[in-house]
Amino acid sequence: MIHSPKCMVWFDPKGGKKMPNKDRIRALLKSIETGDPEPISVVNEAKYIQHNPQTHEGSEGLAALFKRLSQTNPKVNIVRAFEDGDFVFAHTEYDFSRRNIGFEVFRFDQGQAVEHWDNIQPRLGPNLSGHDMVGGSTEARDLEQTEDNRSTVRDFVQTVLIAGHVARLDDWITQGAFTEHNPHLTDDLTGLVQHISDKSAVGYHHMHRILAEGDFVLTVCEGSRNGQHSALYDLFRLSEGRIVEHWDTVEKVAPASEWKNDNGKF
Repeated sequence: MIHSPKCMVWFDPKGGKKMPNKDRIRALLKSIETGDPEPISVVNEAKYIQHNPQTHEGSEGLAALFKRLSQTNPKVNIVRAFEDGDFVFAHTEYDFSRRNIGFEVFRFDQGQAVEHWDNIQPRLGPNLSGHDMVGGSTEARDLEQTEDNRSTVRDFVQTVLIAGHVARLDDWITQGAFTEHNPHLTDDLTGLVQHISDKSAVGYHHMHRILAEGDFVLTVCEGSRNGQHSALYDLFRLSEGRIVEHWDTVEKVAPASEWKNDNGKF
């Protein structure tokens, strides 16, 4: 195994180079559409920990599940995928019975995916600035800035979104140089300030995870939307130390009495 802070690349015993983990996850998610069982070998099902509360754990093998799903003619589009050490995070578009947008996070151990989180909401939009929920840049750049960008976003989320110091928004974002993909907002920072300030609409309480590759940073937060316990996933793109683009999904966290596994959403 060759390991760098940016990605992991695995080699087979005969010396043949295998694909990076983020491309293996691309293949895995695409197999929901195709029913191809081969990409599922990336998952160690014996150790797999599932954090989607609506998914039974261990009741159906992934190969059987994906084959069954493929017969419903689903469409799966992996818009962007990134790698951060043992983690892969992907931004996805699904068309099953309805169109959804999701973030998928996988943790790897010894070359296989052993843990999974996601956050999915219905696709809406485009917003009034003309941006849809998945458009925009897709490839990570400025890889040498990964840790600086991670630190910048951590400070922004902790200061503005969680602590509520909305007046400091322009410490991180410049009016006229920001692209917003949230279907309810626009590129105008005035609306963003109003949105963040209204704690009855959305509230950020705790950041569970922050993942980064180059100019892309994903945060996983717990909070509320319209008074409901929610998971808030936010993807940011940065340029020269400033946040210049944003995508997100918000999903209600079902009460524990409705969970189909005991691992928790976060």
